[in-house]
Amino acid sequence: MLTELRISNFALFDQLHLEFPKGFLALTGETGGGKSLLVDALVLLTGGRASAEHIRSDAEEAILEAGFSIAHNLSLVGYLRERDLLTADDQELIIRRVLSRSGKNKTYVNGSLAPLQVVQDIARWLIDIHSQHDQQSLLALSAQLDVLDNFGEAQDLRSRYAKAYHHWKEKERELNDTLTRKAEQKDRQEFMEFQLQELEGANLQEGEEETLHLEYQRLKHAGRIGELTNSAYQILYEGEEAVLGNLRAILQSIKELAEIDQSVESWVRVGESASVSLQELTEDLRKYREELDYDPNRFGDIDDRLALIQRLKRKYHATVEQLIEQKHSLQQELEGFSNIQDQIQGVSQEVSEACRIIEKLGKELSQKRRKAARLFEEKIQREFLALRMDQVRFQVKMDSHSDIDGGGMTGMDKVEFVLSANPGEPLHPLAKVASGGELSRIMLAIKSVLAKADEVSVLIFDEVDTGIGGPVAAVVGERLRTLAHYHQVICITHLPQIASQAGTHYLIEKSVKNKKTVTAVRMLKETERQNEIARMLGGLEITPSTRDTATEMLQMSTKSKKRRTS
Repeated sequence: MLTELRISNFALFDQLHLEFPKGFLALTGETGGGKSLLVDALVLLTGGRASAEHIRSDAEEAILEAGFSIAHNLSLVGYLRERDLLTADDQELIIRRVLSRSGKNKTYVNGSLAPLQVVQDIARWLIDIHSQHDQQSLLALSAQLDVLDNFGEAQDLRSRYAKAYHHWKEKERELNDTLTRKAEQKDRQEFMEFQLQELEGANLQEGEEETLHLEYQRLKHAGRIGELTNSAYQILYEGEEAVLGNLRAILQSIKELAEIDQSVESWVRVGESASVSLQELTEDLRKYREELDYDPNRFGDIDDRLALIQRLKRKYHATVEQLIEQKHSLQQELEGFSNIQDQIQGVSQEVSEACRIIEKLGKELSQKRRKAARLFEEKIQREFLALRMDQVRFQVKMDSHSDIDGGGMTGMDKVEFVLSANPGEPLHPLAKVASGGELSRIMLAIKSVLAKADEVSVLIFDEVDTGIGGPVAAVVGERLRTLAHYHQVICITHLPQIASQAGTHYLIEKSVKNKKTVTAVRMLKETERQNEIARMLGGLEITPSTRDTATEMLQMSTKSKKRRTS
């Protein structure tokens, strides 16, 4: 609720500081006294358009500041917490706006400089202003849908629908992404398949290039290799003076020598070791000689193979090992491509299931809304009768989309409040109702029906009494007083039947000080209030009769309050 208001150099206000209690607050004063200036100040504090004309002629800037208690407004608290705009106790909200003739206006939320858009967002939880010029809520179609869902207690079902809708949109995006990947991969897949076919056909092996180079060298020098191998083998084993034969004779002599002279026994071990090594070498030469197979045609095969390897290395800018790794990577990626159709089928099924759930929840939500709409219309119509607006017809126009994407996350329905103010006239959107006072009373009827469901904490009615009087004015006053059980209600009025039923009464007065016109606001005490009600009843001349009537009206209002609270 609105707890405090400070105004400096705004229009006819020089300096103003007001504190506001809960309940029903009436603001009265003579015509032209500046009653609507308070509304203008609150409009600016909640994001309204400002101009230099709002600043007092003798000042360079105007300052507007309002304090609100937001302890029970969880939605607003959450919004402020997300933007790090809460005070330490999470209980208070202070909005400050500085208007400058230079045009450099500034807005502050709890002491932090904030964009005007933030204040406009905050306003939807704080204040509804109903006057000829300002209708801050219930005129937007989105707000009317929220009203109907709050009235019909459809928030939980709507939340489930929103989650299902979000899930469906995610799955649709996933499906579209997969289809796009499939379309994009076609050319790439053909290219990769060509590469894989080329690498698989090459059948490269690790170390193959080095092996081929070594084989090429052996083939190139095959004749000399044969000569050297035979020569070495002959000297070691087959020749008349074969080394192994001579070494055995030498070893036998050393052994006999060692039997005579033990100091040379180590020679025996050296000789035996040499014999073993030479025997192994001889065996290796034998095997190597037997395996020598000179095939002149093999030269061509090796040349062709090495040429293929060099070509692939240049083409892919890679080594043989890297080419082998690339082949494995291509195989794996192409396997993934082959699975994309399975992915498309799987995601398509998920999209279909998500769509089925949305349609089911959407139908349930539409049915709940239609039921709530009929009951809402009945209650609004009863309020109109009580407010002596029996000629006004109200209807909740509701159209449902066949396309689940048509309504977005709020459901498949479009809701609009329409009414006819006079017999024979067609129903028009609420936003197009011309009469300010009439629209204020329509809003009063709607707010009365929504008293418990509406989150907005402060309701301001200006011109709600335009064109009415007598019993109708008394009924309007009763409705405002009842509405104040759930909201803080501020009403600017010129009717004593309404003002007398308020819990708190403020008087707005205009005067001239130091040759300058100023407007002041003060809370009236009991006697002052009787005088003001009497003035509203009888004009400038207050007679004993009008004073008695004023006193009676205030007493009746007090008794009525006691009856309602007992």
